[in-house]
Amino acid sequence: MLLIIRTKIDQESRQKVALDLKGYIKVVVDIRRGILSAGGEKHVDGEQLLLRDGSQQNDLWGAGLDLETNEMDFDSMINLRPSQNTSREILDQRTRQQVEQITRALLEGKS
Repeated sequence: MLLIIRTKIDQESRQKVALDLKGYIKVVVDIRRGILSAGGEKHVDGEQLLLRDGSQQNDLWGAGLDLETNEMDFDSMINLRPSQNTSREILDQRTRQQVEQITRALLEGKS
């Protein structure tokens, strides 16, 4: 299940978006709008969902949250941008912090 999350997710929806990858949630975060897409098997699907919702490409970053360990990673093909980020990993520390802050605020814990 792939959803756009604009406010703190409820427990039932969180469980649904975690089903695709058995407890790991792929996210695409719009750092300008403070929203994200969660779920699915590919970051590109979440990216497309957000672009159709009005997000701008330069504001979108792919990451993931492991619900069992509570660890995040910042690795996605959508992060590879020759003029902005030369790796699948988000290299800019400020951008990483924004992605993590938005992800944790919207996906962690109970609502």
